[in-house]
Parts: sequence; structure tokens; C-alpha cells
Amino acid sequence: MTHDATPPVVAPVPARYDWEGFGFDTRQVHAGELPEENFGARVTPIYLSAAYRFASFDEAEARFTGADAGQLYSRNLNPTHLVAERRIASLEGGVGAIVVGSGQAAITALLLGLAGAGEHLLSTASVYSGTRILFDRTFTRLGVEVDYVREPRDPEEWERLIRPETKAAFVETIPNPKNDLVDVAAVAAITRRHGIPLVVDNTVATPYVIRPLEHGADVVVHSSTKFLTGHGAALSGAIVDGGTFDWAGSRRPYPGITEPPGPGKPSFVDAYGRHALEAYLRFGIVNDLGPALSPVHSFLLQQGIETLSLRMARHLENAVAVASWLDAHPAVESVDFAGLPGSEYHAIATERFGGHAGSVFAFTVRGGRDAARRFFDALRVFSRMTNIGDVRSMALHPASTTHVSFSAEERERLGIGDGLIRLSIGIETAADLIADLDAALAAAVPRS
Repeated sequence: MTHDATPPVVAPVPARYDWEGFGFDTRQVHAGELPEENFGARVTPIYLSAAYRFASFDEAEARFTGADAGQLYSRNLNPTHLVAERRIASLEGGVGAIVVGSGQAAITALLLGLAGAGEHLLSTASVYSGTRILFDRTFTRLGVEVDYVREPRDPEEWERLIRPETKAAFVETIPNPKNDLVDVAAVAAITRRHGIPLVVDNTVATPYVIRPLEHGADVVVHSSTKFLTGHGAALSGAIVDGGTFDWAGSRRPYPGITEPPGPGKPSFVDAYGRHALEAYLRFGIVNDLGPALSPVHSFLLQQGIETLSLRMARHLENAVAVASWLDAHPAVESVDFAGLPGSEYHAIATERFGGHAGSVFAFTVRGGRDAARRFFDALRVFSRMTNIGDVRSMALHPASTTHVSFSAEERERLGIGDGLIRLSIGIETAADLIADLDAALAAAVPRS
């Protein structure tokens, strides 16, 4: 007589926390998560704590000296932030990231960490208006000079403007509002020859469309308020360290990274290796300037990232539908959208952006400012507001809002005309968006 043997007890397989090598969609949901030991919460908790207990005298000292990487103060490190940082770094392909209070804070902390009084930065001229104002007003007051490259596709212009004191170059993958795409790989080839880090604002494209670090960029920044969060409920910004720039080997000095921060202490390069920039910004510049992100906003950022690819697919699909419709409308003078075959930037969209051009672009209504006013005031589905990257579609008149402080000559050079309207295309039904635009254009330019 035989008896069935009692099956052996098998220990449960532990949850996975290393998501390297997994697909984009999987990593946007899981990457960066930490074991939640207290209650097994499946969603990252919001750690609403300004500071953290030390277990001992020795642990307190170790955290202040950097020997222990544990929590110290939420101004530069918070457990909720840590998950968002790891997730964004994973999606962009960086070695680490830092989240801060806004996209403007991310640009400020990074570039002021690289350049100081008497030094120089290069930027493309066609970038977000707030970034231009930051450079021209605040950076100038601090003694950091910024020059603008008018034609990023011209290598000679870059070469002509680079100086011995140039400490970084800055571009946007998809500039706002003109959608004049930048070939990151071509610019990176130039900056690499000169030993200058290339900083890329990837806010409008997101890593779903293009990952600049794969094209030679050294650092990526985001106004993660926009597409990464997606729902328009929270401000945040992010800096992603590519971990590839040779700070110690550059012909240009980066003393904050390569020199000891104090007597008897190693430099950030010596202490952190590929993570040197991340550590320098986290424990130096970000800690000093204090652009801290609320843990609640960090939580909301994570919630948004979980659906990034799903939202971006609809944003991109709707943008093509709307731009193509506008391009054929008799009341529309021109459409600035690199996804259209007739765009001078279409080849870059095809070769570098997987055929995409994002979902923030501009068009010019016939009839100038008066027609733009009538169009703007007639919108009912599109929200009249200054944000971009929301699930909701939005419209703005740049010449009277974001670029109102620019001289008429500079607006003309940037192509910001009186009839120009910026659109941020959301995820609504495309036919509803087109119907709203059609009604507004009829009000703007009555057909005879």
C-alpha cells in the first residue's frame, strides 16, 4: 500500500526590484520601486517628513560626511522622490536622476552648477520662453553669459560661438512653440570635440519618443510637470545624469565636481565615479539652493509616469490628425509641425524621432492679431491656458503672453508672429478637437 508523499513546502519567490533589461512599458510601471516593509503597500507611500531619525551618533556623522547614503533631510533626498528618480533615470537610460520643484528649477540648478560668474553657456535660440528669460535676466545678473545659436543645423555657427570659457551647451529636442526639431547627435558631435557637456531638455518629446543620451547627450532635463506627469495637477522637474561625461579629463574646469569639497574629503569624481554629477548636484547645488519637491507632487509624478506610453501614443496620433487638418484649411497661413512631409524638419523627425514630432506645435491664422483674438476667444474644447503636456488640449497666443516681453525684432527672428497660435494636443477624440478648431477658425476668418 502506497501513500502520496507530502509535497515539499516551497518558499514564495521574492518580488522583483531590478527591472534592467525589461521593456519601456514595464519599467514605467515598476522601475525604481523599493521594498515596503511595514504594511506591504503596493503603491509607493508619500513620505511627508522633513527629516529622519538617526540610529546613533556614528550614523548621523556618516550621513553628513556621505559615508552612509541613507536619509538625511528631504531637501535633497526623500524616499518618495527616490522611486521617481530611479524610474525617470531608467526610462531615459541615465545612471541617476534628481527631482526638484519645477522644470525651471532643474535647468537653474544644473547650469549654475556647471557655470559661474565670468563663464559662458550656449543655447539654441528657439527654446521655451521662460528658459530664455531665465538666461537673459537672472543668469546675466549672476555674471553667466548666454549666446544663442540661430541655426542649430549649421556646425559653423556652433564652432563660431564656442569660447574657452563655454561650460555647457543647451538644446530642446522639440522646441516650444515652433516644433523646429534639433538633431541631438549632430550637436553632440560638436560639443564632444570641445569637451563641453550637452544638456538636452526632453520635456516635449519624453523618452517615449527619443532618449537623447543614446544620441550623445550628457545630461537630460525635464519639466516633468508636463508630459511625464500628464494630468496637470502638480509641478516638478527632473535632472538625469548620463554618467558618460569625463569631468576630470575635460580641458575645461569643473572644480565643483573634480576638486575636494573640503579638507580631507575626496572629490565627487573620486567618491562617486559615473554618478559624480548627480552627487554634486544633490549634495551641493540642489542642497544649497533648496528647490525641494513636495513628496505629494513626487507621488503624483509617479502616478503619471505609469501611463506615459499609453498617453503619448494618443497625443502623437491626435497631433498628426489635427496638424494635417489645419494644413489644408484655407484660414490657416502655415503650420509649424515637423510631422508634415512639407516641413523643413521632417527629415530629422524621420531619422531621429521615429517619425514623430511630438504634440506641441504652432500654426498661423490668416488675419494677424485680430483674427488670432477671435479664434482664441471662440474655443470651447481647447483650454485657453499656458501649460503644455496635459491630457487636455490647450491653446495660447505666444506674442501676447509667453513672448510679450521679447522685442518685436526678436519675436520676428523667432517666427512668433501676431497670428501664431500654440497648440498642445491632448488625448480627447480627435474629431472633437477638429470640430472645435473649425468653429473657432470660422469665427476668426469668416468665409465670403
